[in-house]
Formats: sequence, C-alpha cells, structure tokens
Amino acid sequence: MFVDEAEVELIAGHGGPGKVSFHKPPVRGPDGGNGGKGANLIFRSTDSISTLGYFLKHKKVSADNGASGESNRKSGKDGMDLYLDVPVSTQVTDLESGEVFVLPKPGMEVVLCKGGKGGRGNYEFRSPRNTTPEYAQPGLSGQTRKVKIQIKLIADIGLIGLPNSGKSSLLNELTNANVKVGDYAFTTLEPNLGIVARDLPAGRQVIADIPGIIEGANTGKGLGIKFLKHIEKVKILLHCIPCDSLDPLGDYQIIKKEMTAFNAHLGRKKEIILLTKSDLTDEAGIETLTNELSSLGKQIIPVSVYNFDSIENLKKLV
Repeated sequence: MFVDEAEVELIAGHGGPGKVSFHKPPVRGPDGGNGGKGANLIFRSTDSISTLGYFLKHKKVSADNGASGESNRKSGKDGMDLYLDVPVSTQVTDLESGEVFVLPKPGMEVVLCKGGKGGRGNYEFRSPRNTTPEYAQPGLSGQTRKVKIQIKLIADIGLIGLPNSGKSSLLNELTNANVKVGDYAFTTLEPNLGIVARDLPAGRQVIADIPGIIEGANTGKGLGIKFLKHIEKVKILLHCIPCDSLDPLGDYQIIKKEMTAFNAHLGRKKEIILLTKSDLTDEAGIETLTNELSSLGKQIIPVSVYNFDSIENLKKLV
C-alpha cells in the first residue's frame, strides 16, 4: 500500500540507572558505575524507498534504553541509536510544538528525539563526609514526540487523466515499473512510481501514475480527495487524453475542474498534454485532436506504447 502520511509517537531511549554497589572487604568504599545513555531516534532520508508504509504498522516507535551501571565502577552500555529511513522530501511536524523538520535530499539525518542521560552510580557521590553513599541516580527519560510525517514530493512527474487514459501502460514503457494494466475503470488504486530507464544529465527522474480522477472527486466521490492530494506532490503534470476519446476537450476540463476546485494551486502547475493511444487513429485524426485542444495553450504530444520513437522522444522530454 502506498502511504504518504502518518501520525506516530516517537520515544528515545531512557538513560540507564546508576548502580549502588560497594567493594567487598577488605577493600571498602562505593564502586557503583554510571548508567548508559539512552539511544537517539534519528530520521534518515533515502531515495531507495518511496512510501511511509513502515509507519502503517508502527504507530509507536521506541529506541533502546541505556543499560544499568555495574559494580567495579563499570558503566552501563549506551543504547544503540535507532535510524528510521524515510523517502526524500519527507517533512516531520511535531504535533505539540509545531516544530518542522524537512529532509529534501538523500543522506540527510535529523535527530528527532534525544536519548536520556544515564544516572550516576554511587561511586560518583563519595566524599570525605559521606564515604559510603547508598544512593544512585535513575536515568533520565528520553525525549518523546507525537509527529505527523508527510511526503511532500512523491515524484518529479505525474501522469494524470480519466480512468483508462493509458497512464499505467505509459509508466511501464517509460520506467522500470511493472504495473497491472486493464481496460476497466480504476485499474490503479494507489500511485505507482517508476524511475526513468535511461541515463539523464539531470539525474534520477521519478514518474508517478496518479489513479484516475472522476467527476466529483473534489467532493470526495470515489477516492478523489486521496488522489487529488497526490497531484499536489509532483512537480510537472503529463495530462493523458486517449485518442479514442469521444470528447477530449471535455475530458481535459473534467480533470482541470476537479483539480482547481480542490486546490487552486494545482491549476498553475506546469502541464503537458499527451495524446495517448495514438495508434488508434491516423495523422489526420491526431491533427484534428490537436486543433481541438490547441485553445488550451499547452504543448501537445501524441504517443503510443506501440510506437518506439514516440516513447523515446517522451523519455528525452521528461
């Protein structure tokens, strides 16, 4: 399941308690060691994952506690820091303080919760006035946060359009994805991501197949609100209109209306129109469709998964 938002409780490790201990006779005096430090809880961004699925089953995540101090002035072992990998462009918001942490690039690390300090053993409390202290400190609690985690950018490019507009087939051809394809509504129920399968000077390019939007989506019809939220999280839109559409301009306007009704900003995203399934018509038909859509002022490109050159040209474009 594709998960791009989650609310989670994060708990850093507690510090281990100090030890109350004394040397055995004939040696006298305290020898209790200090407790170990609690583990930090650290978020680390990576481009090897694209979803927050881990947090779907882990609503509370705790790092290791520090170990207790030991006799002979031995300190307890520190807790091992817990690293949680999240996708690039993840944003973490503390639900109580409002503090925001952003990880826009791979390899970034943010300490979300700091581990508690270990308590001091009774050896640390010895003094000329108190040569046999019979107490030690408990460890300090680790930092806790209740946070909302969001992926702010799921892809560089988003494929949008009505159901059966050819988005999934295009994703399979353009990238390393292997998406289920079928000639019926809502083949795609979650966004599918793929990486453009060629070397690019601009580096890694991720394309998302956004599930088909239907009329009334902005009011919650179908899974519309969920789908529209995904469109917010891509940089550029490739608007797919099939060449066998009975009303291509109307198809375009349905999607555009739902996008702008949900969020006016979506209507201002950079957008290119793809005339998909161009193998179903001839040059005259493509010219007719292009003329009909030219009033939109968008770049219009015919493409077919059965036309190698059109796919290669589209790869260069993206």
